[in-house]
Amino acid sequence: MSDSLCHRTAGELVALIRTREASAREVVQVHLEQIERLNPEVNALVSVDPERALAAAAEADERLASGAEVGPLHGLPIAHKDTHDTAGIRTTYGSPLLADNVPDRDELVVERLKAAGTVVVGKTNVPEFAAGSHTFNPVFGTTANPYARDRSAGGSSGGAAAALACRMQPLADGSDMGGSLRNPASFNNVVGLRPAPGRVPTWPDAAAWSTLSVQGPMARTVSDAALMLSVIAGPDDRSPLSISEPGSVFDGPLDSDLSGLRVAFSLDLGGDLVVDPQVRAVLEPTAQVLADLGGAVEEAWPDLTGADEVFRTLRAWQFELALGELRDAHPERIKPSLRDNIDAGRALTGADVGRAERLHTELYHRVREFFTRYDVLALPVSQVPPFDVELEFPTEIGGVAMSSYLDWMRSAYWISATGCPAISVPAGFTPEGLPVGLQLVGPHRSERRLLEIAHAFEHATQHVTTLPAVATR
Repeated sequence: MSDSLCHRTAGELVALIRTREASAREVVQVHLEQIERLNPEVNALVSVDPERALAAAAEADERLASGAEVGPLHGLPIAHKDTHDTAGIRTTYGSPLLADNVPDRDELVVERLKAAGTVVVGKTNVPEFAAGSHTFNPVFGTTANPYARDRSAGGSSGGAAAALACRMQPLADGSDMGGSLRNPASFNNVVGLRPAPGRVPTWPDAAAWSTLSVQGPMARTVSDAALMLSVIAGPDDRSPLSISEPGSVFDGPLDSDLSGLRVAFSLDLGGDLVVDPQVRAVLEPTAQVLADLGGAVEEAWPDLTGADEVFRTLRAWQFELALGELRDAHPERIKPSLRDNIDAGRALTGADVGRAERLHTELYHRVREFFTRYDVLALPVSQVPPFDVELEFPTEIGGVAMSSYLDWMRSAYWISATGCPAISVPAGFTPEGLPVGLQLVGPHRSERRLLEIAHAFEHATQHVTTLPAVATR
């Protein structure tokens, strides 16, 4: 059994540990061995501490043996995103300015996962300060895609997604401003859920009222993503946006009848998105899959006018708020694209931010009305398949030039601006064997139904079972 433990789902591992068919030490040890074998090839995990992890696993076994109450993720190994503060463990944010930073407390998502019984094995690699959807930084280097190591693993939760694909951990936490849970999930054939703002409360947070950036689960299956969401969701007074509904609403089987599901399907949002032909070719058949599941599929899309301005304006404002002082103190030690975003935030006027907020409100109401006619919107997660690992970002799509490192991510960040929950679920592969995800978007705070739809799609297609060759050795 030990040979297959790292290939078991999180739900299966929890059951094995609880029934003592496997110990937490065995589960953690097998994953550490997988990390030792594969991490040098993909560079997904950083600051790995095997001794600390095995000691924590031994404590988990002792707690279970004593008859004490244990959490829903008891004994599962996890590496936290390297932008999530973790007490006593090096947390660098991918920046040389924080290369030796060791926080003295956990942030809320880490606190909740630890309380649920997880065992920390290390951190997952990120872009510098999580800026951009390609994981590279001057502290730890670049994370490679397990399906093709000359391609990007995406970002900013790229290390998390690559580690999941390589079976180095069963679950991963992440964050998403413009696609950082969804793009890497698409690139690595795993699942990434961007919840509605407040579903997973964040603390500490310098912009606690902002709805742009959220935290959420990544997993190898939709059921595992729901299991993790049940732990990290739920109210907390430290977050003013916190949703009062408990995380327990995501417990239990996701099987559901999709008969009559009203599906809006669009590959390019009416021509507003430039989409790589290979992505189109992979996603075109998914409309029929949704129809076969009982959905009434129509080509339709919401009016996302203003989403680009909303996202770019509020993103620039938020980056200046978070990193402006560091930019002043160490301008030469922050990557140029990040400096540009901070400077764009400083150039904003009150009128600029006010206009963005007005457009944001108008966008919310148009999308809210759209979802009175449809239950779910299906569209690409990413406009491109995994790109050359040596590029900072795709410079063109189908011959159309991309003017900035954000342009190619519109299919993800326009959805961020709506505040709607969105999930990336594996949808197939290009002729080169590169993963492509389908993005499913639901009405405001509809994560449970969205997970049920994604679960049905996952079972109908079974793309999640296709492992990268590196993970089958």
